[in-house]
Amino acid sequence: MRVTAKKTVVNKKTKGTYRSAIKKTREAVAAKDYKKASELLKQTIKSLDKAAQKKVLKKNTVARYKSRLNKAVKAIAKSK
Repeated sequence: MRVTAKKTVVNKKTKGTYRSAIKKTREAVAAKDYKKASELLKQTIKSLDKAAQKKVLKKNTVARYKSRLNKAVKAIAKSK
């Protein structure tokens, strides 16, 4: 139970990191700020990859998140 408690704390921190990164990127996309969105996308990808590395998320889930965010950011670039 002690091990589970420790892992839960670590996993929650990792989860919070990638979730807030995704949220910030989506907000930048909604504001149609390409420059900010592309910078945030890099940080988001890094945090998602770390979550996959630590096995908080499955690699296919991470790939799906990255793909959808990248698609959204590229759509902003096209619209300008």
